Amino acid sequence: MRKIVLMSSVSLDGYIEGPNREIDWHRVDAELHQHFNDLVRGFGAVMSGRVTYELMAAYWPTADKDPDVSPEMAEFAGIWRNIPKVVFSRTMERGTGHTTVVREVVPEEIRALKAQEGGDLGLSGADLAAEFLRLRLVDEIRLYVHPVLIGAGKPLFPQAEAPTDLRLVETRTFGNGVALLRYERDTTADAGGTTGAEGGA
Repeated sequence: MRKIVLMSSVSLDGYIEGPNREIDWHRVDAELHQHFNDLVRGFGAVMSGRVTYELMAAYWPTADKDPDVSPEMAEFAGIWRNIPKVVFSRTMERGTGHTTVVREVVPEEIRALKAQEGGDLGLSGADLAAEFLRLRLVDEIRLYVHPVLIGAGKPLFPQAEAPTDLRLVETRTFGNGVALLRYERDTTADAGGTTGAEGGA
């Protein structure tokens, strides 16, 4: 069965963006970008909320038309255009190119999607990730910890009613100081879960 993989860049103090949505503290060089390209290329689909999708859709579809972008960025533009995308939103009517809009996070539907053939399913966006985590639908977490403290902003993980047990299965340090921490959910510690939920706006 396919896995749902939450992947996110975070500051050392746990934020995914600054107070005004700044991400200029990200340290993505050619090595790290190529790593992202190779990982996302293997996904069967990527899942996000509306805000994350719209930020990506505003840039990546035509990024490789810019002669000044790096080879890694140009490569990712093609990957993003072609990969199936699932957007959870109650307000968005439609997306462009290989995009499916879903209104709610329904566990049975997510499990059916996992049971289909193909690569793992990438998940991004803090609000959507919180819902998936609450429903115990996340199988793997890939944290890319950037060597910077930004002091304030939006955290990746919200407050939760119960702990989620994880197993560390991989660590890697990139040349620019970013550290990958890859965890799998410890399913032996699960004690049931919630059966219904709503998606992102």
